Parts: sequence; structure tokens; C-alpha cells
Amino acid sequence: MIEKREGDNLHPTSGYHHVTIASPGRLAFLAGQMPMDGTGTRVVGVGDLDRQVDVTVEHTLKALATAGARPEDVVRSVVYVVGGQEAAARAWHRFAESSIGAAFTSASTLLGVAALGFPDQLVELELTAALP
Repeated sequence: MIEKREGDNLHPTSGYHHVTIASPGRLAFLAGQMPMDGTGTRVVGVGDLDRQVDVTVEHTLKALATAGARPEDVVRSVVYVVGGQEAAARAWHRFAESSIGAAFTSASTLLGVAALGFPDQLVELELTAALP
């Protein structure tokens, strides 16, 4: 069971919850999902943040399915975006409006970073899911 809470003393959010509680059980920790091609050696959508988010969504759906989870089972997300606040916000909102959008109603962290693991990589997504 997943319970999402807001406290009276916490500031309003843009769609996520400050606190997510998962009942005892198994958790799945997804490695950072990235906008890679089928070989895992090349970044897809070089220079195109929206395309990279979309490809990352596709990979994330497959990783969740491999774990036996759905976006609704996610209890924590961390989004890494190369660039400033505007790019980070754009990526987060694109994720939140995608087919994995339910994952972003739990506890969520958004980070703007200087670089990621591959040249031309603009986004990476880590998820933790409570398995049903």
C-alpha cells in the first residue's frame, strides 16, 4: 500500500507529495534511465531535451515492467537535467505529463547538473517503486 501525504505546515507543491509512505514489502530500485539507442552506446536526440525525455520514458516503462511495477507504484523519483532551472522545469513537466506521469505524484527531486554520464546526454531518471 502506498500512502501520499501533505502536512499543514508544508508549502504547496506543483503536483508531487512531500511524503510518500510504502507499507512493508519489496522495493525495486531502477538504475538511472537514459535516452540511449538500442545498443546502449549512443545518446538519442542530441540537443533535443524533449526527445531525450520521451526516449527515457520509453526505457522507464520497460524497466518498470521488468520489475513487475507500474508508474502508480513509484514512491520516489529523482530527475537529473543538464542546464539551468528552465530546462529542469521543462523536463520535469514533460515527464509528469507523459505515460509515466503517475510516478511524479510521489516524493520527487529535480536537479540541474553540469554533466551526466554520456556526452550529449541531457536527462536521467531514477525511480524507486513499491512492488505490489
